[in-house]
Amino acid sequence: MKLAVREKTGCRWDVVSLGEVMLRFDPGDYRIWTARQFAVSEGGGEYNVARGLKRCFGMDAALVTAFAKNPVGLLLQDLINQGGVDSSLVKWADYDGVGRTVRNGLNFTERGFGVRAALGCSDRGHTAIAAAKPGDFDWDGIFGKKGARWLHTGGIFCALSETTPEVAMEAMQAARKHGVVVSYDLNYRDSLWRSVGGKKKAQEVNRRIAQYVDVMIGNEEDFSAALGYEVPGTEGNLSALDPENFKKMIAKVVKDFPFKVVATTLRKATTASRNDWGAICYADGTFYQAPNRKDLEILDRVGGGDSFASGLIYGFLTDKGPQWAVECGAAHGALAMTTPGDTTMATLEEVLQVMKGAGARIAR
Repeated sequence: MKLAVREKTGCRWDVVSLGEVMLRFDPGDYRIWTARQFAVSEGGGEYNVARGLKRCFGMDAALVTAFAKNPVGLLLQDLINQGGVDSSLVKWADYDGVGRTVRNGLNFTERGFGVRAALGCSDRGHTAIAAAKPGDFDWDGIFGKKGARWLHTGGIFCALSETTPEVAMEAMQAARKHGVVVSYDLNYRDSLWRSVGGKKKAQEVNRRIAQYVDVMIGNEEDFSAALGYEVPGTEGNLSALDPENFKKMIAKVVKDFPFKVVATTLRKATTASRNDWGAICYADGTFYQAPNRKDLEILDRVGGGDSFASGLIYGFLTDKGPQWAVECGAAHGALAMTTPGDTTMATLEEVLQVMKGAGARIAR
């Protein structure tokens, strides 16, 4: 079934993202435990997609989340505003002065280099958005009265608590009622699921949610860990992934769920700073593949998959077709990993140049 995207006429936003945003602390060239100063920025799997669509692609984007009302929450809001994402839908929770009941999440992330993998240490228990429950947000007002064309959320948000999957499904049902496309990035994180049932619980939650998804996004580990599909030929070793075997897995997935589009990045990490990078998109019964970039140099891999998702979504929002969309996503993801932080610093012109195969000669 073809993906039908709502016209912009009568819609305040092109995309609305639902998820958690944390304050990221980056130690630069140091390790987390040896650093004496950190660069701070905002980031979150679902938010990064909206930020990319706004900052790189010029789409109107809004964020649905919640913050504890304290200086850290206000800093996060200020960073979001600087990125151009509409923060008017943020819900504010009263802060008790300590953080016993509600707080804002912190994420310490070092980039990795060579044989040293990137490392993240999050501090996100009892955050304001983790306490969200059905009825907290006026989805009919967001999608109907104000209007949006696309809803994006994902597996990180739905792993935060027992109630966040219910909030996601409430949003998805309202989106569908108003003709809004729903995309979901599986984004499996072992650290979030480990203490609440592991992969078994993740699959139970994500398979329920998947019934409401139009565009499913993830990498090979996500489809295995979060939905329970094994990729033929890997024998548990996903580094041995072959695109043709992954296509066979997707063919099984689309028989079980009503997805109109399935998209995945294809990454082989030689080292933390050198990866092979590509992508596949399934739409209209056909597979579309972006060129595989061998030995791609990486500065900071965090957010590469989110930037792939925003480029892919931009392709569909602008009706450029699945082949263009998957190539745009792969190019944007590659560029995003050349700069620090979770969010993109790329321009649309740069994305188009990479899609054309332009080299890295200096522009002046």
